[in-house]
Amino acid sequence: MTKSNGSGVSLFGKQKYRALITGGSGFLGSHLAEALLKEGHEVLVLDDLSTGNISNIRHLKQYNQFQYWIDSLANRSLLAELVDESDVVFHLAAAVGVRLIVESPVRTIETNVNGTEMVLKAASKKKKAVFIASTSEVYGKSEQVPFREDSDLVLGATVRGRWSYAASKMLDEFLAIAYCKEKKLPVFVVRFFNIVGPRQSSRYGMVLPNFVSQAMSGEDVTVFGSGEQTRSFCYVGDAIDAILRVVQKPEAMGEVVNIGSDREISIGDLARLVISRLGSKSSIRYIPYERAYQEGFEDMPRRVPALEKIRSLTEWEPSTSLEACIEMVAQHFRQEHRLPVAAPQTSYAAATSR
Repeated sequence: MTKSNGSGVSLFGKQKYRALITGGSGFLGSHLAEALLKEGHEVLVLDDLSTGNISNIRHLKQYNQFQYWIDSLANRSLLAELVDESDVVFHLAAAVGVRLIVESPVRTIETNVNGTEMVLKAASKKKKAVFIASTSEVYGKSEQVPFREDSDLVLGATVRGRWSYAASKMLDEFLAIAYCKEKKLPVFVVRFFNIVGPRQSSRYGMVLPNFVSQAMSGEDVTVFGSGEQTRSFCYVGDAIDAILRVVQKPEAMGEVVNIGSDREISIGDLARLVISRLGSKSSIRYIPYERAYQEGFEDMPRRVPALEKIRSLTEWEPSTSLEACIEMVAQHFRQEHRLPVAAPQTSYAAATSR
C-alpha cells in the first residue's frame, strides 16, 4: 500500500520493531497497522471501539505478529504493559469528526488531553518513542495560507464549542514537546490535513465518504455552508508513507510536521467532482451551518498545508490524485454493501499522475 523508503530501514538502528497503535482499529490506525505488518514489524493495537471498528482490522488476524486488545487508555496497567513491550507508540486514539466534536465537547477534551497525557507518562518511564497525531484544525481561523508549522494559531472564542477539538490537540502538542524538552522523550508530532480513503466512516461528518455515499445512493449531496470553503485531501496510503518516513528521522524529534496534499479544492467543487466521477444523478443541496451543526458555528475558509518541511526532512510527496481517492472510497462502499462494481472512468495509473 505504501511507497515508503522505510521498508527495511531501521527505527533508530533497529531493523524490525514492535509498534503499539492506540486507536488502531480506526481508519488511519488500521492502515498503519497493515503497512507495518507488511514491512515485517510486530503490531499491538489498543482500541475501545468508540469510533473505530473491529472490521477494519479483522483481515490482520492472519499475521502472527499482530495482537489487539479491546480496552481504553484508562486501563493504566494494560497501557503501561503494552508500552513497555513496544519500541514505538503511534498515538492515534482521539475524538474525531466535526459532528462528534460539536455534540460531545466534554468527551472530546477529556479523550484527547487525558489520553495523550497517559500515553506520554507511560512512555516516559522507559523512554519509548511516541508519535502524536495532531490536526490541521489547530491553525483555526489563521489567514496565513498555506499553513506553516511555525505560523501563529488563531482560534475562536471559548464559548464556540467547535474550537474545543483544536484547543485539545494544541494542548496535546504542547505536552508532547514539553516531554521531549524536559524529559528527553523522543516524540514526533504531525498535523494531518483531511486524510481520506477506504474504511473512513461517514458517521462523524467526514466529508468525502459522506459525499460518495450520498452520490452512490442517488440522494442529494449535502454541502454545509456556501461551499466556497476550500480543503485539501490526501490519500491515506500516502499519509502512511509519510508517517513511516518521519519516524525514521532523528532530526524530526520534537518537531511539528504537516502531512497532507497541497491541492486545494472548494467543497462545492468537490461535490460536483464526486457526482461526475461516479456518474451519479444526485443534485447538490446547500445547508446553512446553523442547521447542520449549531447557531454561531464557525468554519475555516481555507485549509491547505505548506509541505516544505516534510519535503526537506524526508523527500516525501503526496502522489495519489483526489479522483483516484474518490474511486477507491466508492469501491470500498461497493464491496462493503456488495454492490455491483462499475468500471472506473480512468485507469488507476492515469488517475494517480500529478
